[in-house]
Amino acid sequence: MKLRGLYAITDSQLLAGKCLKYVEAALDGGLTLLQYRDKSTDEARRLREAEALKHLCDRYKAHLLINDDAELAARLEVGVHLGQTDGPLTPARALLGPKAIIGSTCHDQIELAEQAVKEGATYVAFGRFFTSSTKPGAAPAALDVINQARARLVNVPICVIGGITLDNAAPLVERGADLLAVVHGLFGADSTQEVTRRARAFNALLSI
Repeated sequence: MKLRGLYAITDSQLLAGKCLKYVEAALDGGLTLLQYRDKSTDEARRLREAEALKHLCDRYKAHLLINDDAELAARLEVGVHLGQTDGPLTPARALLGPKAIIGSTCHDQIELAEQAVKEGATYVAFGRFFTSSTKPGAAPAALDVINQARARLVNVPICVIGGITLDNAAPLVERGADLLAVVHGLFGADSTQEVTRRARAFNALLSI
């Protein structure tokens, strides 16, 4: 599957009270891939929010993924992103079917990425590459891992994550990144207009 562009990830604290309007602003700016990430245990609220985001994504012909919840993804008929502690990808692929987008966190390890692809991952994610507000304790990854992944995973979309902003994203793209996964660098804006501007600027870095 060809995936390329800005990949926005929601943050329940950062987007408190403004999630839908900020996501729609990003969609206005050309966002085509959105991950709903909420680690709370309020399943009813998570379902409501995910349904609302799916409605928005459908309107803009964008793809929605759910973080770490293949069952919710199956209920909404969307994709899922799984970390290394979220279980194997094979059951998720069986549950969601052959066309669903499934992503896998691979930190800085090419071997994890190769295994994820064997288990059915659509794309693989590496990082963190810069200091991250969302996961400040995440282990750093060297830029060279992108080059290695590009050489060994020729037809697999490569996602990069971790403290990415408009000021530091270009070297990641130059090394072969297809997807720029961004939280604060997109949604840490003071207006919907700024979110839209940032979304367009991120896609411009990828010549989209």
